Amino acid sequence: MEKYFILFLLISCLSVLKVQTNDEENYNENQLGSGNEDEDDAKQEYEIKLSDKIIEILEHYQQEDPIGIPGSTIPDPMSIPPLKHSFSVATMNFKNVLVHGLSKFKIIHMHTDVAKMQVNVALDIDTLLVHGNYTMSTFFTRSAGPFTVKLNDVSVTGLGHLAVERKGHLTLQEIAMDVTFKKIDMNFENLGFMGNVFQGIINSVGNFLFDSIKPFILSQANKNIRGDANKQIKKIDKTFPNSISPFDMAIAEARKTVRDRGYDPMKIEDYNNTLGLMDVHLTHTWVTGLSNFYRNGNITIELLNSSLIRTSFDVGTQRLKGSSHWDVGVIGGVLSRSGTFAFTIEHFKVKASINQSIDTREHPIIDTLDLDLGNIQVRCNGAGTADYIIEFLVNILPNLLRYQIMDALENPLKQRIQTILNTTSIDSIARDKLHILDDMQTNGFQF
Repeated sequence: MEKYFILFLLISCLSVLKVQTNDEENYNENQLGSGNEDEDDAKQEYEIKLSDKIIEILEHYQQEDPIGIPGSTIPDPMSIPPLKHSFSVATMNFKNVLVHGLSKFKIIHMHTDVAKMQVNVALDIDTLLVHGNYTMSTFFTRSAGPFTVKLNDVSVTGLGHLAVERKGHLTLQEIAMDVTFKKIDMNFENLGFMGNVFQGIINSVGNFLFDSIKPFILSQANKNIRGDANKQIKKIDKTFPNSISPFDMAIAEARKTVRDRGYDPMKIEDYNNTLGLMDVHLTHTWVTGLSNFYRNGNITIELLNSSLIRTSFDVGTQRLKGSSHWDVGVIGGVLSRSGTFAFTIEHFKVKASINQSIDTREHPIIDTLDLDLGNIQVRCNGAGTADYIIEFLVNILPNLLRYQIMDALENPLKQRIQTILNTTSIDSIARDKLHILDDMQTNGFQF
């Protein structure tokens, strides 16, 4: 189960672990060199332990105001192919165009739907600078020189999800991305007299440049993020059915693991207690159905306000059944009765969310905990006429008071869980479990 979870988190982070955004084919040859060198670089990068990169990311987000992602290969500056645009009375050419600041982003929000294998991310960039050289030509004059376009309050959104192909292999689908900005400032040098005459043209150049650069950046990011992610996914020696999601398949295998390890049916420890002059003993108590758990709702991981990670889950069991031997003795066992009883619990559901600071050295905090206990039914034998009294007490009263009982349990249970979380170090757990990721990488991500 933990391998499936690590797998999905790994794939959802591929865009920040390795993002190669290159220019057009002509620019690839000039900037990256020969194909053999490119293959050698890719091979060398793959040989780097992924656990080292993750540790680097964990330590990066322990800073007060983390910017960007360490180890990311987002080109900064990014080279843009030459651009040309004809206005009503002039033609402008742009070359040597570079976009600065693409790596200086903040992750404002990230929503990971584990069940749907889908990631939605929102990034903010304070400033993007576009530098280059321009040439503006008309029928009677010509101007040329450097230019700068400054985009302020840039927002980037992206939505990507994994799907299962016909042959059962996972693949990262087309990524829906968009880029917007709130303010634009421009400076074109050496315009001279043309600056006043063609001020209306210059004012529209900024939007033209942005509209021209935007699809290039998005297409290259989409192409390379998907290409690199799918290249790594192909190394996974595992196929999945396309009838259910890979995560639901992982839950199905987890149910099998629970049974294989002997947790279903489960034997409960004997219970012995003295109530006044009466001794009560419950022995040979078994509960079945614990492995019949399922995803009752979405399981999500969210990054909120660049500082808080919230994990929410909604799981439940189907009907639980159990049986036990009981023995009641009075006055030191002088009078005693014994028998058996069987019980059923319609369901048991847990809905919870846990908050974790993006600085993993901080302890997690349980935010919400909602419990739902289904109807309880008991059938008793061995007590004679007392059977009806016992069944009334166990069947009628708990069902009438079920919600009150659960409300009474929720707060103490929440406090108990928080006490455990206060001694839990996510940073230490992550570092201790990274060897699983290294083993998966060494074995070609085989399951």
